[in-house]
Amino acid sequence: MIENESDSIAENTMSDDPFIWLEDVDGERSLAWAAEQNEKSLPRLRGDFRFAEIQNQVQQIITSDDRIPFGSLVDGMVYNFWQDDEHIRGILRRTSLESYASETIQWETVLDVDALAILESANWVYKGRNCLSSDPDRCLLLLSDGGKDAIVAREYDLDRQQFIDGGFELDEAKSRMAWVDANTLVVATDFGPGSLTTSGYPRSVRLWHRGTDLANAQQIFEIDVEETSVGTRTYSVMRANRDYTVVRRAPDFFTEEILLLNDQGELAPLPLPIDASLQGILGQHAIALLRSDWSPDGGETFAAGSLISMNLEEGTRSGIATDVATILAPAISDEVDAIDDVAITSESIYLTVLKDVAGVLLRARPSDAGWELERISLPDEGAIQIVAADHGSDTVMLNYESFLIPDTLYLVEGDAEPRVIKALEPRFDASDYVTEQKFVSSADGTRIPYFVVRSTNLPLDGSTPTELTAYGGFEVSRTPAYLSALDQIWLTRGGAFVLANIRGGGEYGPAWHQAALLENRQRAFDDFIAVAEDLIDSGLTSSPHLGIRGGSNGGLLVTAVMIQRPELFGAIISAVPLIDMLRYHKLLAGASWMAEYGNPDIPEHRAFISEYSPYQLVSADVDYPEIFLWTNPKDDRVHPGHARKMAARMIEQGHDIIYFENAEGGHGGGANLMQQAQTTALQLVYLFQQLTD
Repeated sequence: MIENESDSIAENTMSDDPFIWLEDVDGERSLAWAAEQNEKSLPRLRGDFRFAEIQNQVQQIITSDDRIPFGSLVDGMVYNFWQDDEHIRGILRRTSLESYASETIQWETVLDVDALAILESANWVYKGRNCLSSDPDRCLLLLSDGGKDAIVAREYDLDRQQFIDGGFELDEAKSRMAWVDANTLVVATDFGPGSLTTSGYPRSVRLWHRGTDLANAQQIFEIDVEETSVGTRTYSVMRANRDYTVVRRAPDFFTEEILLLNDQGELAPLPLPIDASLQGILGQHAIALLRSDWSPDGGETFAAGSLISMNLEEGTRSGIATDVATILAPAISDEVDAIDDVAITSESIYLTVLKDVAGVLLRARPSDAGWELERISLPDEGAIQIVAADHGSDTVMLNYESFLIPDTLYLVEGDAEPRVIKALEPRFDASDYVTEQKFVSSADGTRIPYFVVRSTNLPLDGSTPTELTAYGGFEVSRTPAYLSALDQIWLTRGGAFVLANIRGGGEYGPAWHQAALLENRQRAFDDFIAVAEDLIDSGLTSSPHLGIRGGSNGGLLVTAVMIQRPELFGAIISAVPLIDMLRYHKLLAGASWMAEYGNPDIPEHRAFISEYSPYQLVSADVDYPEIFLWTNPKDDRVHPGHARKMAARMIEQGHDIIYFENAEGGHGGGANLMQQAQTTALQLVYLFQQLTD
């Protein structure tokens, strides 16, 4: 490539774009345009005779007092963040594990975000906390303006319920931080001009001592500006009776280098392959997931998708992978397709694994002969999620759910059998509904699974209004979760719900994800189209009654297939989407996703991205179903310009569209439960109008 070719490509893309001005997130002209679209769209949707009833029904579901208060486990205490009608922004509260497992929980509120927002006249959204392992009451409180990914961090005493006078504070940025000890932090943040990567994340790490100026803190590591990010984390390891602080260098979204911080403030790399993912530390064992086959020093080969262990301190001291062992290798197992999640307690490693997308729970413990694996008995044919693992004890909380079976929370303490401590009451009568898993061949012959949830009484005459959704990216696995408020209302009012497990996700391990990367992105779209066609061929639905919905990467998915096969669908919901794929890498965090999609500044990449980028391919000469695009200006991950520009271009071309832009919410789409209820109701009304009226 000639020296300035990439700059020329970017300039041409901008000069050909009459709606580039909509990328000015908070610009007066942009916000006025968004307000004008809201004035057109909202009366139609809110004015629908079903809207008020549906919004009220959604609100009742998502704010009900009998929801399970999922929480984190910290040294025998359970911490829960709770939102309801009274606590719109939410409260952080805690209780003992004994109280939590009882029928009547005695909560202690340690932070009231609503009260804090009023006191400080701020639009605070709670984003979590980062606490000192030796003193869990001493935390860095993470707060966001309106739901942004960027946060401010302020030192807070949970016991005294107050901020620490003169404590650690960080201004708004996409910061990462870790406690080294009570008076020392490792910090990656915005240190000023030149301190961020092209993805907008920190590129340097400093060692910050209490009472000193952050600007003068010692820099201990820095990455190139074109790399994705650098971060940090501390692992508290009871078996080793110490904490390990690591720095994580991420050259791109799917690679990382792990460096261990020693007592002298120096960093030593852990000798893992660059595409391995560190899951945690148990005793002297570093635990990692492999994305590709690995043969350390040319010896034994450890298969892609495996969970492995290695000696942490010896490996970082010598620079040689030592005592490497397989914990679980799905590639050589008939019982496991992929490892979905890993959590580590003081004594054990808990693994949720998938077999044809259904969840199974395993526990691994070290022994003289290597690693011993055992299956822990939980219900089949659903999703199993590790809710919390206590590094101070061998205790873990797990959630089981399926499309029609609501959440059930299990507690596992050491070798004791799992016991149910909470169970969500059903939100609807599921006795007349059935879940079916089906498979269909994609364009290249690959077998693609999908789930259908429907009434047992539906006629197979093509008349059923059907909602189809998927994600298909970034190794994300979509498993059989209890139907959301949106999907419950859709189902109980006569619709069918379909979840497709397309390539790009992690349902069948690294190869399933890698099959749809870069020049192979079309495979994810082909998989989704194949499912849609199968739904029609089966007689469940027909094109006028088939709607598709997706957000973020899923928003790209549904918008791209709308462009490719508009005749297949009657409705499209594209939420906080990527759409202008020739400029996505120039917008907010977009550059961090080039390992997934490619770099449009490279001609070969631009060529294959151009074959599906919806913003460039939408045409005035094609009839599309009316699309519903929505986003908000507080989304600092996927730029709201994607949805704005697509809406503006389609309007200019004469297409009917619906556009909605909330004032806040971030990439999650709602800063509080009331906003979530409204956005959910708007989408449902749209689906009913498009697919049933």
